[in-house]
Formats: sequence, structure tokens, C-alpha cells
Amino acid sequence: MRFYPMFFQAVFSRMDAEKAHRVGFAGVRAARAVRLSTALRVYTRADPALEVEALGLRFPSPFGLAAGFDKGAEGIGALTDLGFGHVEIGTVTAQAQPGNPRPRLFRLVRDRAVVNRMGFNNDGAEAVAPRLARARRELETDHRGRARPVLGVNIGKTKVVPFEDAVDDYLQSTRTLAPLADYLVVNVSSPNTPGLRQLQEIESLRPLLSAVGAAADEAADRHVPLLVKIAPDLSDEDVRAVADLALDLGLDGIVATNTTISREGLVSDPAEVEACGAGGLSGAPLRRRSLKVLRLLRERVGDRLVLVSLGGVTTAEDVQERLAAGATLVQGYTGFLYEGPFWARSINQGLARLARRRG
Repeated sequence: MRFYPMFFQAVFSRMDAEKAHRVGFAGVRAARAVRLSTALRVYTRADPALEVEALGLRFPSPFGLAAGFDKGAEGIGALTDLGFGHVEIGTVTAQAQPGNPRPRLFRLVRDRAVVNRMGFNNDGAEAVAPRLARARRELETDHRGRARPVLGVNIGKTKVVPFEDAVDDYLQSTRTLAPLADYLVVNVSSPNTPGLRQLQEIESLRPLLSAVGAAADEAADRHVPLLVKIAPDLSDEDVRAVADLALDLGLDGIVATNTTISREGLVSDPAEVEACGAGGLSGAPLRRRSLKVLRLLRERVGDRLVLVSLGGVTTAEDVQERLAAGATLVQGYTGFLYEGPFWARSINQGLARLARRRG
């Protein structure tokens, strides 16, 4: 495990961040291609005591991989082999789109942070759907007789679609992908699609979530747990308003939080930060605000909603802190880039040790 930081410093830190992501992800998928999956699953398997019941599903661990790493459902099986209790793919849009011009992914190593302005680059819902179907079949086979990793799908707005047509755009993705998802997340909080965050305003969010929820259940012929993903940049008042709306609409949960447009409190050289340009900041600097948003939400909703917490999660102690603050599930993303392929295993082992200490 400690080999990876040296490898990162020697190799990946000298490489363009997006290229490093592609190379690393290819390496993860290669392990499955050469039939190391069974051995990996044994090595990374979470302690059964970590299983969590949530959203009407059984998660082998409360710790999962956030949307953004596997945008196109190209490596779900390989990622679950590494010990993640769930993998949320996406963000997927109704239409294929290339995303923003490169470079669009930047590391702030001193802050253990990443800035991205990827822009929902993905192959579109129709192309992603058969990959999801294949991944579901593989998960059922690979984990027969045990809790299998849960598959979440995160959907967003196609960039070229006008704001006034956003609901129809989300519905297209919903009807295509909801039948293949264990749960569905409506992403209205990325800073990298112009106008998207306007959909967090209650008057826009209510009709969107109502329509998506109804369409998902109809398309899947079952209830598909529905969650909304919000930004850390919402005011405390707006966080509470989203919580009230989620309760009023009967949503299943809230994912908090997405990346931030803030650059406050960074220790990296200001010139380095400025060179990254616009985009969403993720990683360790989000820890404090993300934790506060979680506590605001749990105070507002009690035990009536599932809260999925992410933002600044690196260690098992970070995950346990979120669980103690009211999270049902916890996700990570940026830590994966810095900690390496056995990060989820390390988190799960740490959670098991902490549980044993608590008796």
C-alpha cells in the first residue's frame, strides 16, 4: 500500500492529470482482463460486519466510489474487485458529448486536491446502457451468495440542451438507464455545465425531481431509489430547503457534496492555483464544509432519508467521522487518485478495526 505514494510521485505526478487517470484506470481494468478478479476479491473483501442496509439494498461496505471516476460504465467489475461497496458511474447525459477543451483536470498535490472542468464528457445514455446491463450480470455472477457491490447511476444535463428543456433531457437518460440502476442520482450541482446549478433552486428542482422519479419507476417497473446531489456552495438556508423538498417529494436520499468553486484555505502556491483556472475543486479542502452540510441535513431530515457523504474523505477515520455525523453511506474519489488501487481495502480494514475497538 505504501509503495503507491512513491510510484505516484515518480510517475503520475509528472504526467498530465487526465492522462494519468486514463493510464491508471486502464491498469485497473487490465487486472480483470488477465483473470485476477477472483484473487483480488478475496484480498479486498470487506468484513461482513461492515454490511449496510440502505435504499432497500444490501451494501457490502458503507464506503463506495463516487461518480466521476468511471463516467461511461467501462470498468465497474474491475472497480468492485478493489473493495468498493458501491460504484456510482457517470455523470451520464442523454446525448454523447466530448466535454470541455483540454487540459481540464489538474492536481494540487500540497492540498491533496484536484480541480476539474471535465464538462460531463461521456458517450451518452444509449451507449452506456448495454455496458451497465453487462456489468449487472457480471456482479450477480461474481458475488453469488454474498452481498454484491451496489451499482449507482448519476445523470446530468446535456450541455447543448437549453435550460427550459432540461427536464425532458433528464427524462431521456432516466428512461434509458433507470431499469439498469440499483439507485439513481440527479446531478444538479456540477459547476462545469453552464446554468446547471440553477436547477438547485427549489422552483426548478421540484418539477425535475418529480418527473424523474415517476419516469424511473415506470421505466424500471419497480421503485428505483432516487437521490439528488447538491453542491457545498449552497447557503445553509438553501441546504435546509433542499432537505425539506426531498422530504416533501418522498425522495430516498441526498448526496452531499459535489465539488466547490471556492479556493479558500488552500496551501498551494497561488500562482499554481490560478494556473488551474475555473472548475470544481475536490479533495481534502472540502472536508470541513462537506461535514457541516452533512450535519445540517441530518438535523433537518432525522432518519427519514439516506445521506451519502463525500468531500475530503481520505482515511477510515474520515469515513467513521461521517458515519457518526449521520451519513448512511460514504463516497470517495480524489483520495483514490492519491492513495492508489488498494485504497478501498485500506478503508474497509480500518473501519473493521475501529468497530472492534468500539466493541
